[in-house]
Amino acid sequence: MTTDHPERDGPAGRLVGRGLEIGYDQNPILDDLDVVIPDGSFTVIVGPNACGKSTLLRALSRLLAPHRGAVVLDDKDVKEFGGKEFARQVGLLPQQSLAPEGITIIDLVSRGRFPYQTMFRQWTDADQAAVDFALQVTRLTDLSRRKVQALSGGQRQRVWIAMALAQQTPILLLDEPTTYLDLAHQIEVLELCSTLNRSGTTLVAVLHDLNQAARYASHIIAMHSGEIVAQGPPAEVITADMVERTFGVRARIIDDPESNTPLVIPLGAGAVSFDQVPGDTASLRRTRS
Repeated sequence: MTTDHPERDGPAGRLVGRGLEIGYDQNPILDDLDVVIPDGSFTVIVGPNACGKSTLLRALSRLLAPHRGAVVLDDKDVKEFGGKEFARQVGLLPQQSLAPEGITIIDLVSRGRFPYQTMFRQWTDADQAAVDFALQVTRLTDLSRRKVQALSGGQRQRVWIAMALAQQTPILLLDEPTTYLDLAHQIEVLELCSTLNRSGTTLVAVLHDLNQAARYASHIIAMHSGEIVAQGPPAEVITADMVERTFGVRARIIDDPESNTPLVIPLGAGAVSFDQVPGDTASLRRTRS
């Protein structure tokens, strides 16, 4: 389901982008973009590389300020929130995270409680309970004294998710949480996200795998060239036309026999379109010389 005015026509949401123009070094990636994250949803943003998926997520997380427009949480521009105040509402698992040298799992996960610490409020039983819960649901309790550097890629990703969980935010943003993970760890992370969503957390994730998005998401935002081309339930968004227009791939959409969600089957030889006119690289070389 595509809508030009999601705030008027689509579902309600606490986290909203209005008329967003966002870019780097004055080069706009997104221009006049409106988006609503439905409350209680597991929203997945899909699209080809460099289409603006992570840019949009960074704007929603307040890491990237828009040139125009606003990101709004509970009808308040996010730039008006204090840092810790916003961090108690919206958590972020970035695409690449670096742990301090020598830090243990439990110490890193405990940093998720930083937004709740003040000069007058130090570590409490509530903080410890939040950390214990985060370690338990990510199956890291028995490993909690190990150093993060000694872990596998999948275990490390679970640690960063645990830190985000310890933050106990009602909204959690995840930028490519399954990248660099093998299939078993991808499924493990997505199953954990699904469990969190069922418990009431609103999730927004950037994923590359359309079939994983269709299976786990309740709401999909499809992007291309900085624009939202379709959004809504997976059964409405994942169509052969959308896949070809967005990814340049011809595909057949069937029902997944396991989950009854859309399953994208590329058509094999000739599935990828190379219809674009090639550039004149010879003239570019002459210009440089």
